[in-house]
Amino acid sequence: MAHQLPLEGRFHFVTGLDPVADFDAGTVSSDVINASQAKAVHFIVHQGVGATGTRTYTVEACDDVVPTTTTAIPFYYSESLATGTSDVFGAVPLRVAAAGKLTTLGSGQIHVISVDVDQLAATSQRKYVRLKMVEGTDSPVLAGILVAIEHQTPRGLHTTAIT
Repeated sequence: MAHQLPLEGRFHFVTGLDPVADFDAGTVSSDVINASQAKAVHFIVHQGVGATGTRTYTVEACDDVVPTTTTAIPFYYSESLATGTSDVFGAVPLRVAAAGKLTTLGSGQIHVISVDVDQLAATSQRKYVRLKMVEGTDSPVLAGILVAIEHQTPRGLHTTAIT
């Protein structure tokens, strides 16, 4: 078997939003992520309990960590529904326009929202990004966001991405 870097050598993991019982009440955003050293940023939402709540995901390019100015950008989306009985994602991630993606009703889901950093720079000349969620159906959803920052060059130590 060929030697590979450990997972943490290829990815830098940060908490985008801690798990909470009503994680997308109203309009909520993840932490702003510094993507300047990344080739892609993946927002992984693990939704546990919440059979009727929905949200619309959008990805925003940000000019700084505040953020002072944001611009919605296109992204890739895939999901695994009913994770207790299935672990299958769609064969090809869906390309989503800047307007966003409305989620499916149900508990036990994993949503992966991916941003190609080349697209981020081409669209807005910005190096920061965040995931924004606008509640569609008002019903508490227990969930959280893990961010996997895929580096351009694998390394052993990573600098912070949430300054």
